[in-house]
Amino acid sequence: MFLKCTLCAVLGYCIGSAVAAIIISRVFFHDDVRERGSGNSGATNAARTYGLAFGILTFAFDFAKGLLACRLGKLIAGDAGLALAGFASVIGHCFPAFFKLRGGKGVSCGSAFALMLNSRIFLCALALFVTVFAVTRIVSLASVTGAAAVGVLSLVILDAPILRIMGLLAALVVIFMHRSNIKRLFKGEEKQFTFGKR
Repeated sequence: MFLKCTLCAVLGYCIGSAVAAIIISRVFFHDDVRERGSGNSGATNAARTYGLAFGILTFAFDFAKGLLACRLGKLIAGDAGLALAGFASVIGHCFPAFFKLRGGKGVSCGSAFALMLNSRIFLCALALFVTVFAVTRIVSLASVTGAAAVGVLSLVILDAPILRIMGLLAALVVIFMHRSNIKRLFKGEEKQFTFGKR
């Protein structure tokens, strides 16, 4: 079982390391999204830099890789495999081995992990994200709020300890990756979302 769990974690990390925004920016624009806008390689910066369509494509790719990691983990080692592969995919997205450990903030990949953990957790987090974003137009605040919901609800709803722990840890990673945004939020300097096209 140890070997299976290790395999799930490695697979999850490698899958997570395929960061969509970096790949898309290099293939379509011969550019590096990390050198543009906020410097982040997530869907929000992709949308701001290259247009909404590319932001949506980035989110879809990263969400799909999160689902893939979780499903492979589940096939290999059940709930433990799902939990380890899902968490590792978030880590891979944030610190990708293929791109010098400079990745995104884990929201898209983490959202897929939340869905695989429990659909109620995903829907509650999504509802909070949409509500906060609709009111404030600040993606980072909506993302942190959604991640916090995933962490709390993982402890409340899930039964298997490994799922509860990994769900909470993934949420904490996403919140940690937004630490600079949180500082700007407290200072009132965080920008509202706009998107453009190069």
